[in-house]
Amino acid sequence: MLDELREEHIVKKVGGRFRLSTLIQKRLVALNAGSRPLVDAKTDDKMQIVIQEILQDKIYLDMESNLRTTESKYGAGGPPELDFSKL
Repeated sequence: MLDELREEHIVKKVGGRFRLSTLIQKRLVALNAGSRPLVDAKTDDKMQIVIQEILQDKIYLDMESNLRTTESKYGAGGPPELDFSKL
């Protein structure tokens, strides 16, 4: 197991263990289907690439648990901040 997955920081970052496993699974599928890595990784280990993408805020799950990348919609700024007062 990767050391990063043992830390609570990454679990809290994505909103829980279920969301973390969902995010990892969806991103691994995308990478295996030919998506390019969003980080400069010195490894071919796709799991390590996904972990680095999460830690560097390159990927996240939206409200419907769909995989999103920060490059595709929001540029380098990351996902939008949620205003829970409007929900």
